[in-house]
Amino acid sequence: MIYESLEDFAVALPAQRAIAGLDLGTKTIGVAVSDRLMSVATPLETVRRSKYTADAARLEQIFKAREIGGIILGLPFNMDGSEGPRCQSTRAFARNFARQSDLPIAYWDERLSTVAAERALLEADTSRKRRSEVIDHVAASYILQGLLDRLHNMRKT
Repeated sequence: MIYESLEDFAVALPAQRAIAGLDLGTKTIGVAVSDRLMSVATPLETVRRSKYTADAARLEQIFKAREIGGIILGLPFNMDGSEGPRCQSTRAFARNFARQSDLPIAYWDERLSTVAAERALLEADTSRKRRSEVIDHVAASYILQGLLDRLHNMRKT
């Protein structure tokens, strides 16, 4: 099920299960996962996109192996906050995936997540070739960590 509200998403998450963060691109899907305490996001892998069914099957394998309890999708708003074609594509992916999975799905504003990931990789003196290999799943970890921090703050209030 897709949740527009983070509060509803948080309630739907099973206890002691990890969350997956996805950065959906046109050619790749960056995947990051949290720990079971939902405190730290870790970049996992970049899935090369082909057909939806193959992409979804690979994600299902990852989610099953990692015992994922929920999915957060980076929603690529325009800088002015409006939704463009990439947001529509992400929402369509979520609708299709929700038809085949019972995992709760929510969105996170991903503006500047790739920029932050690129900056971190540059500061770590990562080669251009290596950056291109890991940028998507590092960006997914920024998306997921943002959500994890928000969930932590929601639990404190």
